[in-house]
This record gives sequence, C-alpha cells and structure tokens, in this order.
Amino acid sequence: ATVSVLYWNMTSDTVPPDAVPIIGFGSLLSISSARRTFPNLMGFRLCRVKGYRRVFAHVAAVFYERDIARPETGEVSSLSVERCEGKEFVAALFYIPREELGGFYEREVEFLITEATPYDLETGEALPVKALICEKSSDEHFLKVMGQDVFDATYGKYNVKQIWDRTDVLPCRAYLRHCVLAAESLGPQVHDSFLDDTYLCDRKTTIRQHLANDPTIMDELPTEAARPFYSG
Repeated sequence: ATVSVLYWNMTSDTVPPDAVPIIGFGSLLSISSARRTFPNLMGFRLCRVKGYRRVFAHVAAVFYERDIARPETGEVSSLSVERCEGKEFVAALFYIPREELGGFYEREVEFLITEATPYDLETGEALPVKALICEKSSDEHFLKVMGQDVFDATYGKYNVKQIWDRTDVLPCRAYLRHCVLAAESLGPQVHDSFLDDTYLCDRKTTIRQHLANDPTIMDELPTEAARPFYSG
C-alpha cells in the first residue's frame, strides 16, 4: 500500500518539462528525507538502475559534523554508486525544479554528478530520461575542483586524509540504519535490493551479510543533531 500511494499520488503528469530528474539510492529512498532536501520535489516513483552497484567506500564529512561518525571503529563511510557491468539495483526517481539544481551540486560536492538511465520497475524498459546520480569520484578530482584549503577545512580538521578509494572503512551506523528503514518503507522489493545489491568497500560483503554480523546496527539511534536527517 505504501508503494502504491507514493507511486500513483506523485505521477509524472505533475512534472514540468524543464524539471531535473534525480536518482536517489540511499538516504533519498526516504521520501521525508528527499522532501527535506528538495522541498519542491515532484513525481517520486521507483525505478531500476542497471550497470551500477552501490558501495560504502568513501568518507562523509557530514557524519563528523553531526556526531555520528565512529572513527575508532572505521564506521565513517557513506554511499555512492560505481559503474559495474552486470550489477543493478532498485532506486527512487524524482524531479526537482531547475532553479534548485545549484544547491544539489553544492551539497554533493564530493561526488561526480553524472547521468544514468532509469528503467521501469515493472516492464524493464528504459525510461525516456537521463537522471542525475551521485557517482564515485576521487580525491584528485575533489582537489582539482575545490582546492587543498577546502579539503583541509572540510576533512582535514577531522584528521581525514583520504576521501575515496578507501579499503579500511565501514558504513556509518546511524546512516546505514536510516537507509535500511527508508528502503523497507518502500516495500520488500526495494528493501531486498538495498540489502543484497549494496556492498561494503571490499565489493564482496553485502549489507545483508554486514547486518547479520552486527545486528545491533539497527538499534543505533542518531544523535540529536542528526535525528532530523537520519530517522528512516
């Protein structure tokens, strides 16, 4: 019932032709989180993304800012997608007004913002849009675009020396719980995809396996500063 309400009450009929499509694959699976980030979002629906996989493999400064990073255990990583032939996952697709696009790029500065083709969840056919998606980037790209001073001010103050291509990090516990709850709220297909089509930085261990190894993650409540953003 939840999925049908989200799917049919926010149809593409309400989307103006200049709106920008975005694929949400982690926290933005939560429609409340998506609306907090994009108050004027439209046309929220589910889709499939092919030729990519979700990976927890980079450090997010915002987790330190909101006091939910655990550097002592390495549980500091956030989620991105990377191209991987033969992989796919279920995601959210929605549209934002073009005038909000600048804010999107500013918030997601550590990523490469690229375009991906979403596929219809029922028919498997490609949808007639190219949607923006937060793809894996590199430290070199961040430094080239933002500069060393921004890196030091954003990451260096937390003693983070490398953002991308980490092999020593695990998902931030409160953020992972939020993503799992968000996926669960959209139904079994989305929930199972998040558990089975999302990987740790080793690209082998799935989130389902990770949670089986440490089920207490789902008891990890966000801090007060993080609660408005990571409550599922």
